[in-house]
Amino acid sequence: MNLHENSHALIFGGTQGLGLAIAHALAAQGCTRVVLAARDRAKGEAAAEDLGASFLPVDLADAGAVIAAVDRAAEIMGRVDAMCLAGASTDRGSILDTTPEVWDSVMAANARGPFFAIQRTAQLARAKGHPASIVTILSMVIHCGQSFLAPYSASKAALANITRNSANALRHDRIRVNGIACGWMDTPGEDATQRRFHGASDDWLVEAEARQPFGMLVKPDHVAGLAAYLLGPGSGVMTGAIIDFDQNVSGAYPE
Repeated sequence: MNLHENSHALIFGGTQGLGLAIAHALAAQGCTRVVLAARDRAKGEAAAEDLGASFLPVDLADAGAVIAAVDRAAEIMGRVDAMCLAGASTDRGSILDTTPEVWDSVMAANARGPFFAIQRTAQLARAKGHPASIVTILSMVIHCGQSFLAPYSASKAALANITRNSANALRHDRIRVNGIACGWMDTPGEDATQRRFHGASDDWLVEAEARQPFGMLVKPDHVAGLAAYLLGPGSGVMTGAIIDFDQNVSGAYPE
């Protein structure tokens, strides 16, 4: 079904992992107008060429560059009516050892930049009088998070509030904003994170998945289908929702 044949999609963090999977899901549903925006130019240009999309180099931590990227994407495609925020900083730190510099950089990439991406997308949609749908990629850490993910957890919790607050503010403009709180996911970024911060060996994924209830980590393609649904007309008037996408239930305790 070509549910996205009329979509004009901008995907932040769309050059690998979940962001790229979302871009492919949109393309599979008929979306022929896609702009990928991320920091890595080489990966971005390769991904865009494979998709027949456009690529914009941008760092989510740079609010001015984020706003300019939304404007440029609108110029390239004519409008932005489907926007997804899939990029993030996953730098580590606990309440005891997080520095102000790490705090500021994580909050800039995961909350400040996304806030202004949503703002600019909404401003342009209102100016042209067309509906739009926005999806924020959150994390199960919004409910608490591991001790070594203090700034990351705080930033994603802030983005969850931004998601709901924006949904409430923009609903009468027919602009929908929803979020997906993902669990532990099997992505290239997670592989790099495990090796960089946790000294993981080559078989870390096999060991990690053996401990999971369903024998696997969350897979990008699973979440991508939900994101495409939320970005498209099939999700109707749904707005302000935060959906947990995980095999562990928040608030549950060992029995």
